Amino acid sequence: MSYDVYGVGAALVDTEYAVDDGWLRRHGVAKGHMTLVDETRLMALLEALEHPPAKRMCGGSAANTAIATCGFGGASHYSCRVAGDEAGEYFLGDIGAAGVDTRPHDPAAPGITGRCLVLVTPDAERSMNTFLGASDDIDASDIEPVALRRSRYLYMEGYLASSVTRRGAAIRAREVAEEAGVRTSMTLSDPTMVESFRENMEAMLGDGLQLLFCNEEEALTWCGTDRVDLAANELRDIAPLLFITLGSAGSLAVTPEGRRHVPGYKVQALDTTGAGDMFAGACLHALTHGGSPFGAARFANYAAAQLVATVGGRLPTAASYQSVRSAFPG
Repeated sequence: MSYDVYGVGAALVDTEYAVDDGWLRRHGVAKGHMTLVDETRLMALLEALEHPPAKRMCGGSAANTAIATCGFGGASHYSCRVAGDEAGEYFLGDIGAAGVDTRPHDPAAPGITGRCLVLVTPDAERSMNTFLGASDDIDASDIEPVALRRSRYLYMEGYLASSVTRRGAAIRAREVAEEAGVRTSMTLSDPTMVESFRENMEAMLGDGLQLLFCNEEEALTWCGTDRVDLAANELRDIAPLLFITLGSAGSLAVTPEGRRHVPGYKVQALDTTGAGDMFAGACLHALTHGGSPFGAARFANYAAAQLVATVGGRLPTAASYQSVRSAFPG
């Protein structure tokens, strides 16, 4: 089988809770960022929550992107690692139901499957506390060269930069893709990753990619500037095709022929979790199905807007993605 997107990233079971800013302050949670935590910290935060989660689903940044690409009618493969526990079984069942292929996993694999506690405040901002668990052990052996060589795009999440072994998985995937002529893409993922793991990210990028995704804060942090135009000029040296998301203002699409601001779509935002993942998935789907970069950015803006008008890091069903695709005004 051939694939539009071959994703590499964490396998996490997301649980989402509604909290207020006071709760975040009382419990020392960095608002709007992804923070890596150990199991003890995760359990302490869970114990401090006095109500059940609003939603549970398989997640991880690149997993959400692979699911979106599939949901819009494409084909995706995902390389990840889970443990042989209930959460691992849930993750594989949920991502498989979304149409994404993964390799068979050992039902007796040791460890604990990764979890992400997503805390959403009334302003729709999400603050993530991630226990990687088994995902922290992803390495080059998790890459499946046969499936990757049959793909049109490799997509790597920047969160892989958080350790040398996870970085090694990304580097291996990029090398296989480059040898096979598969287009390479990556997201910077989070400003914390840019600040704390810059050297690992640079190793993942190698001599450059075909496509790079980031949001405005990540772009400014990477380039050490407060001007998006200057950041765009610098980042285009990494990838000739660049998309910088600008929240409700839309996105900036940068191509070898020039750059263009692509306006966003106004919605009542309830939850920004996964907006960047959705943008990347919709964009990759459009690019692999004949769309221009600017047309891909328009569709990605629309899809991300529809996502933030709901609760959760992805749409609930395959039919939901098809509905978004059908309703896209073009």
